[in-house]
Amino acid sequence: MTNKKCGVFFRFLSACGLLLAVVFSPVGVSAKSGDADIVIFHTNDMHGRIVAGDDDGQTIGLAEMAAAVKAVRAKNRDTLWLDAGDTLHGLPRVNVSRGENIIPLLNTAGIDAYAPGNHDFNYGVKQLMKLTGKMDFAALSANIVKKNTNSLVLDAYDIFKLPNNIKVGVFGLTTPETATMANPLYVKDVDFADPVKAAQMMVKTLRPKVDLIVAVMHMGLDKNSEFTSERIAKEAPGIDVIVDGHSHTALADGMTVGNTLIVQTGWHGYRLGRVDINMRDYKIVAKKAQLLDASDVKKLAAAPDAKVMKNLTNLETRNKKVFGEVLAKSDRRLIADREQLFHAETPIGNLCADAFRQKAKADIAVINGANIRGDLPKGNVTREDMLAVFPFGNTLQKAEIKGKTVREMLEHSVAVYPKGFGGFLSVSGITFEFDPTAPVGGRVGKIMIKGKAIDENKTYKMAVNDFMLAGGDGYDMLKNLRVIEGCGLIEDAVAEYLDNNGARDITMGRIKRLKEVPVVKHKQEKNKVYTSAAEELAKAA
Repeated sequence: MTNKKCGVFFRFLSACGLLLAVVFSPVGVSAKSGDADIVIFHTNDMHGRIVAGDDDGQTIGLAEMAAAVKAVRAKNRDTLWLDAGDTLHGLPRVNVSRGENIIPLLNTAGIDAYAPGNHDFNYGVKQLMKLTGKMDFAALSANIVKKNTNSLVLDAYDIFKLPNNIKVGVFGLTTPETATMANPLYVKDVDFADPVKAAQMMVKTLRPKVDLIVAVMHMGLDKNSEFTSERIAKEAPGIDVIVDGHSHTALADGMTVGNTLIVQTGWHGYRLGRVDINMRDYKIVAKKAQLLDASDVKKLAAAPDAKVMKNLTNLETRNKKVFGEVLAKSDRRLIADREQLFHAETPIGNLCADAFRQKAKADIAVINGANIRGDLPKGNVTREDMLAVFPFGNTLQKAEIKGKTVREMLEHSVAVYPKGFGGFLSVSGITFEFDPTAPVGGRVGKIMIKGKAIDENKTYKMAVNDFMLAGGDGYDMLKNLRVIEGCGLIEDAVAEYLDNNGARDITMGRIKRLKEVPVVKHKQEKNKVYTSAAEELAKAA
């Protein structure tokens, strides 16, 4: 099978004590060895967006991309497909099976190698290992090690021998930010080693063995990150191509750092990345990057891949049975009105916040309005109902927060009022007042926590979803909070609360506007789910 692992497989211990793996893939030889026009397709941060039309029509679709890659591979066997992670977690269709139902689709699609992203740890290390064990392609990372050992959790690299005898060494890396961005309980058994040192070791190990070195990494280009793909390109020279992910950066023509070409597609399968590498006599003579949209993909293959489509149909059939499971009963229908959630407290928002606080045994709880996406029905509440309310697979986290940071958080919640904002908070354990006519940053007045005036020097325990804790909706002040524990999926917390407390007695009056101003309805922009406060403030300026 072209570009698949076969032949001799062996392991050896590297000079720095990390366990590595090499895979040789002998295939047919072209007319002239050392000459090739290599094509590397790449994807990153799909987050479960595998159906054409996901995200308001922006997602190309896995079957569509697979057909395009296979069409090119049929004409040119010097073709690889690399995925840079955050692939196994995202939408309910994938999360409901803890990532297992996406594996057959990825196998059938024809991916050659993959590096785990931070969100691929959202089910825990043991589940990730189970999933990678079912992959027909290589799962690679040269810097994820078992805690207190020198042993790698995954193979560090693969070597692909192309038909013309050109050898391509592909190694993987995973951002050390995973240690803080994932639930600490999920990554307690692993460490994320310095990726720069790991990359340097990989170049040293691979260069004598291969003609082309490609790194597939979930690292990103965020300037606030300690480790970026740009830094790795600078400090580990010798990598020919970096296939990147994590920062959701769309690099239309790639980024060149020294002799390294860095590529990334953005996210959610909106684009399929392509790199063309021309080699003559085993030497690179040209590299070119481009991003393909849905129309470009369709030009390569008019119809989606039939095998992937069949597996997708099977996935949806299995999901129907799972989605019918009754999780709770509600004595009241709760409406998720987008305009209300983006401007004010609501019964459904307050109930969710109360559920968070009870589950986490916290002092306070918050939930952003855009986290709530569907109505809770009266009567039986199924898993499908819950996943309609919470489609993002968010987890509930219990974190420590200073009183002064609580104030900063609440200021951010009301910063763009009277405009609608997906980050407007519903709260539990807190009451506060704000003046929407006051200057931004000075709108919030009296804050009470559990009936007492807030102490800005005191540390409180807060229940919050993982999205906000990662700085989602512009809540940067929450990014460095100390997480005490993970408390499971948010939908399970709400279902448990409904069964224990019902939905009748939801207290209101937690947020008081000191002055009334005309509400500006939230306008959903094309290709955008909701706008952050930072973006709204930038527009206003």
